[in-house]
Amino acid sequence: MIDGFIKVAAATPEVRVADVEFNAAKIKRCITKAENNGAKLIVLPELAVTAYTCGDLFLQSDLIKRAENALISIVDTTKELDILCVVGIPVSDNGKLYNCAAFFKDGNILGFVTKANIPNYSEFYEMRHFNTMTANSTVYFGGMKIPIGPKLIFMAKEMPEFAVAADICEDLWAANPPSNSHTENGATIIVNLSASDEVIGKSSWRRKLVEVQSAKTESVYIYADAGEGESSTDMTFSGHNMIYEAGIELAESKIFSEGILYADVDVERCIQERRRVTTFKNSDKNDYQTIYFNTAIEKTNISRKFDMRPFVPENDDNLRERCEEIFAIQYHGLKKRLKHIGINTVTIGISGGLDSTLALLVTAKAFDDLGLPKSGIIAVTMPCFGTTDRTYNNAVSMIKSIGATFKEVNIKAAVTQHMSDIGADINVHDVTYENAQARERTQVLMDIANKSGGIVIGTGDLSELALGFATYNGDHMSMYGVNASVPKTLVRYLVKYIADTSSDELKNTLYDVLDTPVSPELLPPEDGQIVQQTEEIVGPYELHDFFLYNMVRWGFSKNKIYRMANLAFAGVYDKETIQKWLDIFVRRFYNSQFKRSCIPDGVKVGSVSLSPRGDWRMPSDAVLPNQ
Repeated sequence: MIDGFIKVAAATPEVRVADVEFNAAKIKRCITKAENNGAKLIVLPELAVTAYTCGDLFLQSDLIKRAENALISIVDTTKELDILCVVGIPVSDNGKLYNCAAFFKDGNILGFVTKANIPNYSEFYEMRHFNTMTANSTVYFGGMKIPIGPKLIFMAKEMPEFAVAADICEDLWAANPPSNSHTENGATIIVNLSASDEVIGKSSWRRKLVEVQSAKTESVYIYADAGEGESSTDMTFSGHNMIYEAGIELAESKIFSEGILYADVDVERCIQERRRVTTFKNSDKNDYQTIYFNTAIEKTNISRKFDMRPFVPENDDNLRERCEEIFAIQYHGLKKRLKHIGINTVTIGISGGLDSTLALLVTAKAFDDLGLPKSGIIAVTMPCFGTTDRTYNNAVSMIKSIGATFKEVNIKAAVTQHMSDIGADINVHDVTYENAQARERTQVLMDIANKSGGIVIGTGDLSELALGFATYNGDHMSMYGVNASVPKTLVRYLVKYIADTSSDELKNTLYDVLDTPVSPELLPPEDGQIVQQTEEIVGPYELHDFFLYNMVRWGFSKNKIYRMANLAFAGVYDKETIQKWLDIFVRRFYNSQFKRSCIPDGVKVGSVSLSPRGDWRMPSDAVLPNQ
């Protein structure tokens, strides 16, 4: 439960219609098994104590009384267990019957949540037996006075983020599900006790409803469905259990199965997203009742998987679709800028590396869409001390294949003269030596753009902005940065996406660019080979992009990110390596904010952007966090 992680369970036990003793035994077994597996919350189906399909037997007082005794027996078995339990049961009060979710823990019934939307159409006729309750009240149950009503939230004293409320089956299908109000009043976890019968196409629709409701309410949504043992007189039930978190599927059972479905949910993630999204409103209603329970705060043994590359879809079809969409966003952004300015020429520095390659491809597509000749793209190579034949030849080949105007400006003499002018030793390969080259290249590009009446297209990517791996007023600056919100791990896939559909000549060049080590090429090569590899300096970009995504997108702490990274990269990097590069990432991220505070315009393509005008506003003198 540390870092917001809670192991939860959705269970579908076998039931027998109206055999409450049999059902109670099965429910007890599920609860005990889930608690033994570390679950802190278990949800069982609608009316699981009696079975949902009892029909007019619900009007028999004997069944209702036996159900009461069965629940008391179930609750009693939880005295020594640390797990919040929710199970469906009919509850009688003042001559009316209510379809309820019973919440209990530590041998005590905490409360009954009543179903708000009673279906009475097609195969459903619940109004024949059940009533609705519009306000919270109390009911005598098992000799105890128990809260009952539609607006109850159950919250852990030791962890207020662990706050649970209930929808019951049809509630989810209503136009305004009760969970909308529950989450506005502080619930982070919604449990849905359901008895949803199975017909053709219904499982897909049900899944969409759970996904969307979880996303809309920024909540964990646990759906526990009735299954085997329910009457098949008119319906069949499939035990379709699901666990979603803020619209993301964590676990789903196969239909027509029974057993227990587990997931490690992150309620902190839901809280963080609610803080970020200002349109998520807290309700000012005072008709909710919060019921507190105790739970031990322990470190959840996480079996959940975390994506090593959160910016890159795993599925090939999804990846192609993502690349197509991002590329379109990039070139449409540039297209709008060029059209607004009214120019037909741009200048772009081409190194033969991934970033400048992607920027050139984006620019070429924008020119095509505008109907402009690609000769208006002035693609400049600026060889210097670290340039290798491989990157130079790739740059030249690519420029010619695209049809851009090729221009070469060798900057060795200019940099050498500049180093002499400022009294710097050209043989000392320090930061001055490196940055002098980057600034000279930027000056060349800016002046060519002035001369041709165009603008400079920036090539730097999101990961470099995060790390501050750019020379201030050097490659840090341009008139429009097309890669500004594209992370390094995704740049490669975007280039490959274009390469796969290109002509043979361009395709071969792009494939070789993809195989070339990432390097700023600011130090002289050895035997014609690149000696300065970026990832040896700043660390693996796949790690840094993981850190970036979870720190900026979700606001997670350094300790939590470290814990997640160890799970995501198990067998790839050891703990010491992850800690080393995480420390470096956080330090560089904080220390480099001054560079991000004055970056050029550049279109946002994903959920993470570091533009000071858009997503990320951070003071440049913020104190580095300890955790």
